[in-house]
Amino acid sequence: MVRPEQRIHSPKKLAELVGAIHFLRVHLAHLRLRDFRNYARLDVDFAPGFHVLLGDNAQGKTNILEAIYLMATLRSFRGVGGAQMIRHGAKGYFVGGHAVGQGEHEIKMYWALRERKLALDGQPVKKLAEYFGALRTVVFCTEDLQLIKGTARARRRFMDLLLAQTNPIYLPLLQRYMHAVRARNALLKQRIVDEATLESFSAELIKFGNELIRARRELVPKFSPLARLAHRRISHDAEELRIAYQPGVKSDFAVELAQSRARERTFRATLVGPHRDDLQLLLNDKSAAQFASEGQKRTLAIALKMAQAEFFAGNHGSPPVLLIDDVMGELDVKRRSGFLPLLERAHHARGQVFMTCTEENWPRALGRDLQRWTVKQGMVKTASGTR
Repeated sequence: MVRPEQRIHSPKKLAELVGAIHFLRVHLAHLRLRDFRNYARLDVDFAPGFHVLLGDNAQGKTNILEAIYLMATLRSFRGVGGAQMIRHGAKGYFVGGHAVGQGEHEIKMYWALRERKLALDGQPVKKLAEYFGALRTVVFCTEDLQLIKGTARARRRFMDLLLAQTNPIYLPLLQRYMHAVRARNALLKQRIVDEATLESFSAELIKFGNELIRARRELVPKFSPLARLAHRRISHDAEELRIAYQPGVKSDFAVELAQSRARERTFRATLVGPHRDDLQLLLNDKSAAQFASEGQKRTLAIALKMAQAEFFAGNHGSPPVLLIDDVMGELDVKRRSGFLPLLERAHHARGQVFMTCTEENWPRALGRDLQRWTVKQGMVKTASGTR
């Protein structure tokens, strides 16, 4: 019960509260591209809500999603490096934008072979942990299948992204741990190993590695129920999903690291630790990677991404920007209906969604106006009419 003295009587305080609620509606308000992929120059404003990018293949629809995702994660969801994103004939690319969320942020990044710059609100970014969170996105794309079919590295990155964008101390821990791994590996490759230095880096490896293991172990019970629910919705209870954390350390990190010393000398690499962790994905208690059909794998990949979006929304009080790259065309009617609740929640929270389509094949059940854009040869224009 709210006591009388707790009620907001002041119009100024009411305006401040409304403003705070507004800022929780995360969206990208402006996107600026220079020499990025097939875009020589692009400046476009986006309102909250649903945006459909329409056009033929190879016109630049996915490139827009890639640029937005790049601002959020500093990675391409296509798994390519910076050189592949530079427009043909240019020296480097620029990606920038104005993000609105818990505050407003100006993002600027420039990448060239010999020069790289990243700025947030006009200041050079010195610590990545201070950058993450300026814009949060979840992408749905064909590359998501690598979460199921690919190596453990893809699933580790998935865990790392979940934790880096919800736990402020996680990214610095990961960076320190990976620094220790690289330093140990460099030592192990030498013909004569400096044992004292190796032991020093081993101590760091164990210290930061145990903290990473603890964070990942705590993540899975929180994330798994969201993934199971999303999978039930989209598969209509066709199979039961189970997710299990598979740590590279079975019991005692220090003991197992010491026991691996002989093998380390043979392979000249650090063989034990959370850099070898994995997520086990089981459908009806069978490995999804080994036994699931292509359709089941695609369904599971989408369910994991739906759960990622729900996880971010639950942690931050607002849905992330959703980037959907022609996924609707790959889903049958039953699976589309399971996907709709995520879009409905984004709508009710006044979130932002970008969908690419080669034709108007988004779900008619959305039942709301969509901002339609035509994309052709690196040009983006507002399409006539909405539905």
